[in-house]
Amino acid sequence: MDGSGPEAVIFDFDGLLMDTESTSLRSWQFEWRQWDLELDATAFFVNHGGDITEDRYAQLATAVGDRFDRSLSHDRRVCYRDNLHESLDLAEGIRAWLEQAAESGRRLAVASSSPRDWLIRHLGRAEVLDQFEVLAGGDEVGGHKPAPDVYELALRRLGLPPTSAVAVEDTAHGVDAAHAAGLACIAIPNPFVRPEAVEHAELVLPSAAEVSLERALVGARA
Repeated sequence: MDGSGPEAVIFDFDGLLMDTESTSLRSWQFEWRQWDLELDATAFFVNHGGDITEDRYAQLATAVGDRFDRSLSHDRRVCYRDNLHESLDLAEGIRAWLEQAAESGRRLAVASSSPRDWLIRHLGRAEVLDQFEVLAGGDEVGGHKPAPDVYELALRRLGLPPTSAVAVEDTAHGVDAAHAAGLACIAIPNPFVRPEAVEHAELVLPSAAEVSLERALVGARA
């Protein structure tokens, strides 16, 4: 570090580091079609980071009726999703940002609503797990985004105050969580989030490929 700018960058995971939001939607659409149904994609995404998997199965069960087999449905959907993930890489520009962070000596962390083992699996597959000093997962905190809990956990593990880090998020409730933890935030909305929904972030970008990490951090702290 040269003493300028934040010491650490804390990334969200789903929809930000990797577009697992699209693969999730596609897997549920696939499973609904196995029962000759169409999923209403307009109501798929929620405004918080909590796990609603069982709610989705309950909705599907209601639509299917007595013939619904939850175990069969789950195994088939997860298999389809995992096959999609085999070819899923980091989002556009993210790998370059990670390299730039290493070059500048900035510390990296993840603060996600997803479980810690989900982060380890995907970051490991992308061969970038060792670039992150800290992982904080949703299964390690009591409150999910927009609550600040997972960002506060990441900051504690980094041993830093919020003024020494910047968050990077893809949703409005993610930006709210970062702000609630006292962090400035860069927003890169995922394909299902309108840019105006995250305009309360300090900086909004269409992708990480738009500017260098250093320029983004300057913009977020201006």
